[in-house]
Amino acid sequence: MTRVKTFVTLTLLGGLAVVLPIAIFILLFQWLFGQISELVAPAVAWLEAHTDFKDTLAKLAVIVLMLGGCFVIGLLVKTSVGRWLHRHLDHWLGRLAPGYNTIKELVLQFIGGGAGEGVLSGPVARVRIHGPDHPLSVTAIVTSRHPNGDYTVYVPTAPVPTSGLVYHVPAGCVEILPEVTVEAAMKSIVACGAGSGSLLAPKERF
Repeated sequence: MTRVKTFVTLTLLGGLAVVLPIAIFILLFQWLFGQISELVAPAVAWLEAHTDFKDTLAKLAVIVLMLGGCFVIGLLVKTSVGRWLHRHLDHWLGRLAPGYNTIKELVLQFIGGGAGEGVLSGPVARVRIHGPDHPLSVTAIVTSRHPNGDYTVYVPTAPVPTSGLVYHVPAGCVEILPEVTVEAAMKSIVACGAGSGSLLAPKERF
């Protein structure tokens, strides 16, 4: 009886391990798609009225067009004319639109503003937030390096890495992990630390 119970339990857990990530992904996609659908509703209504695209297909078409537009703008700002237009547009929006500069700085700090700084630009580090001689360490992302050698690091919270804490620490408390990508670190954080053993395994640390 015990063997049967163990077999049923392990089999059920194995099935849940396969089904739950798929179900959560589908629910997340549905929520995100619903949020985007509300934003693009006017464009979808116009597309439905003037083309054969209807409902979901129209929404997908609008989203694809928006992503394509972002790609084209990205190409444009790589040219001298595009950079000139962007610089002047930034200048006028900063003067006329309250809060524009703050929003821009937040976005640049998150994705990296071209100066090697930002959450997504890394690098990943293992940081002793209580001092170099304290055994406690955390997984962090270096977001800024100071002229005196100190670091500012972002320590995401599990399982939601978009919230976390910011620490300013001396260089002696920071061990850069060049072989660990931001994506790999985020996956470990979302999994509440699962996989950290392999993540930190390339060499003996501390």
